Amino acid sequence: MNPLRLLFPLLTLAATVPALHAENAKPNIILVMPDDVGYGDYACLGNPIIKTPVADALWKESVRFTHFHVSPTCSPTRSAIMTGRHEFRNGVTHTILERERLALSATTLPQVLKTVGYTSGIFGKWHLGDEDEYQPGARGFDEVYIHGAGGIGQTYPGSCGDAPGNMYFDPAIRHNGKFEKTKGYCTDLFFGQATKWMDEQVKAGKPFFTYLPLNAAHGPLQVADEYFNRHKGQVPDDVAKFYGMIENLDENLGRLLEQLKTWGIADNTLVIFMTDNGSATGWKTFNAGMRAGKGQPYQGGHRVPSFWRWPAGFKGGVDCDLLSGHIDILPTLMDIAGAEATPALKSQIEGRSLLPQLKDPATPAAPRYWVTHVGRWNEGQREQGKFRQCAIQDQRYTLVNNSELYDLDNDPGETKNLIELKPEIVTAMRAAYDQWWTEVVPMMVNEGVMGPKINPFKAAYWAQFGGGPTPELLRQMDPEGKKTWGTAAKGKGKGKGKGKGAKPLP
Repeated sequence: MNPLRLLFPLLTLAATVPALHAENAKPNIILVMPDDVGYGDYACLGNPIIKTPVADALWKESVRFTHFHVSPTCSPTRSAIMTGRHEFRNGVTHTILERERLALSATTLPQVLKTVGYTSGIFGKWHLGDEDEYQPGARGFDEVYIHGAGGIGQTYPGSCGDAPGNMYFDPAIRHNGKFEKTKGYCTDLFFGQATKWMDEQVKAGKPFFTYLPLNAAHGPLQVADEYFNRHKGQVPDDVAKFYGMIENLDENLGRLLEQLKTWGIADNTLVIFMTDNGSATGWKTFNAGMRAGKGQPYQGGHRVPSFWRWPAGFKGGVDCDLLSGHIDILPTLMDIAGAEATPALKSQIEGRSLLPQLKDPATPAAPRYWVTHVGRWNEGQREQGKFRQCAIQDQRYTLVNNSELYDLDNDPGETKNLIELKPEIVTAMRAAYDQWWTEVVPMMVNEGVMGPKINPFKAAYWAQFGGGPTPELLRQMDPEGKKTWGTAAKGKGKGKGKGKGAKPLP
């Protein structure tokens, strides 16, 4: 038995700490974000196979944004959450090759929350730069408990790579700058450490922001047999492992939500549950009627679950179909926490507060265009990538790859191309997209940057414990070879896995 699994019940037995019940008390904020999990990977959203009772219960108690969009891959979404603006404006156009690093000029969500008294902790996957100046402890987080790179055990040329030899079981985790050799499963560890840290904040009476960007269910698909066996034989093995990782995460989420009740802070804690891109594995089995998955510009690549529960702040159990997404999180949390934007921050934020819709989901908002771009072009091929793997949409229509127009109200599966039938809509969307591209190109500060010859996480690990890279590992980390790293296949998958999908992405 993993001793950290005992952490939640031990905290439950602890003396209940008086909660902040003042009428004007700032809510605690918890953002839980599984990795590579999509809209169709939850029972409450129609999946007939997976068992997610905790997420299902949270869904019933939440305001659900049903037209909520993120980026098609992970680093881009994370950068947009942290800054309130599109990832390309942060210099994030890939998940590796130095193009995953969040521009140092950006102001981050924990830095903003700190101005109104919050303390912030991150537990899981950062994936916005492994070099010291890009690490979360240098970007506003007070507590940091993370792995490196985009996935536990990954190695890529330059700046993106985890501790050497890491796996999902017993990983080396970097805790406030020092590595700890742990025992247990990664998801259990991240929830356990987050709960321990929150217990300290509750006792101190401090409002907190807990960011739980889990690496599950990102590949490699490693999970205990007890979870894998639940759906083995019912679905392909990779999907059974994927579902098992999600069900383990669901159990951890349940223990966390119960702990909020024990602390007496459940009513005044905002819990946000979302995912970072479309499904990487589950979409082949069930995709909620959407087309494609992770790494693609169709709806299945970037429309994700978004549940918001704050009993003291608004009534749950309702849907909101407003076009919304990751860039709206920072301004919404600023609004809730009472943070003021400096002139520089006002110019940074392009999202908008969703607090009016949280209080009344029928509240109208100004029309907007939403741009999705997979990025990931080859070195020096940015202009050639302008119209490849991209989409611009409004509340009803989406223009994909500058050549496919779909009516999402009547064709949510994106099966009928209306490009020849709606010229006025296409013209307006193309003009808006061209303007957007012109604006974001100068902000792509990571293009053409050469990274270090040794992954920073590995270098720090060896500095702490001794050892060093093998000749093969040196070759693998060498940024001189990065020009050979291309983009994902242009999958055209629909619904239940029909068609060809993208190859696995980092």
